[in-house]
Amino acid sequence: MKRLRIGFLVASRFAQSTGHVPALMRALADAGVVVDVVHPTQGALDLSQVRVEHDLYFLKKASRLSLSIAGALHAQGAAIMNPYPVTIALHDKIVTARILQGAGVPVPATYVASRPDWLAPLLARGPLVLKPYHGSDGVGVRVVKSVAELAAVPARRDPMLAQRYHAPQGRDRKIYVIGERLFGVKKVFPARTEQDRCEIARRCGQAFGIDFYSVDIIESEGKPYVVDMSSIPGCGGVPDAPQHLASYLIAAAERAARGLERQMAGARA
Repeated sequence: MKRLRIGFLVASRFAQSTGHVPALMRALADAGVVVDVVHPTQGALDLSQVRVEHDLYFLKKASRLSLSIAGALHAQGAAIMNPYPVTIALHDKIVTARILQGAGVPVPATYVASRPDWLAPLLARGPLVLKPYHGSDGVGVRVVKSVAELAAVPARRDPMLAQRYHAPQGRDRKIYVIGERLFGVKKVFPARTEQDRCEIARRCGQAFGIDFYSVDIIESEGKPYVVDMSSIPGCGGVPDAPQHLASYLIAAAERAARGLERQMAGARA
């Protein structure tokens, strides 16, 4: 029986890090999967050698180079977790917010402007959270409460995304979704609240057609709001995360391999 092959689109340093990636790679290897890091470790990369050689690719780090390699593999029909178009959409907070709005997900009122000062009239209704539209990990996020604070925000070439600020009650909630399983971290929810959060998290995944992701949810004045979503979740705080991820990726690789076999059989016929 052919061994499954999974390629990790990560920088080489992530394969030796202390996070989930090395443990996940070991779990997959222990299960008989051939695991490779698909990323230039030294020197230049010959693009003609970027070809589909794995049953599944796991995009674990959204660096510009990793995303570009993922796009080149996607154009050749590679199966990628998550799909390249979805990852690109979720890397753009403007696109993400509008898709979530259209799916009925509760998100704060969201605005876009080419210049920070164009957001000034919105401050009459309360503070705003300003975010880089291509940002991640909370980098560059700031709360602006006055026109003076807004004036101190430097203008950039990129558009500015702003959301209505809702003071959170307690700590933020992060929900990780790995297939059929949901994991809530940072705070234990009351039973009803947890059920509501899981329903919201599921709706987010359905909006993009994926079942591996994370969402950040705050609660303000008794109402939940989704303030971020990622297709490349770190799974921090998830018990036995490498084992859960390994089982999920193996199942995805098996589905991709079967799909390719059917495609090849159809071509021969």
